[in-house]
Amino acid sequence: MKKIRTNIDKWFDRLEESWQELPLYKQQRYTLYFFGAYLLLTAGVIFKVCYDTASSEHSINIEHIKNPVLKKKESPASLQDTLVTILKEKIYERR
Repeated sequence: MKKIRTNIDKWFDRLEESWQELPLYKQQRYTLYFFGAYLLLTAGVIFKVCYDTASSEHSINIEHIKNPVLKKKESPASLQDTLVTILKEKIYERR
């Protein structure tokens, strides 16, 4: 675990060094690009949330809960735990 942490720290140090080696105008331009992408993404999410809330129905559908066990076509005998039945049979055989 310590080896992974040291490798990640070294990788971050190399990234920091390469960032510091860039000229100042490139650092500012990259920062501006990242901020613009973040702004577009935020605007898109806000638009999507507003669109979804405006177009949603204001009613709740209330339905009965359906039992998922009844939907299965397996026989109930195959669902039983065979280990439990074997142990129960051994207990009854002792008497």
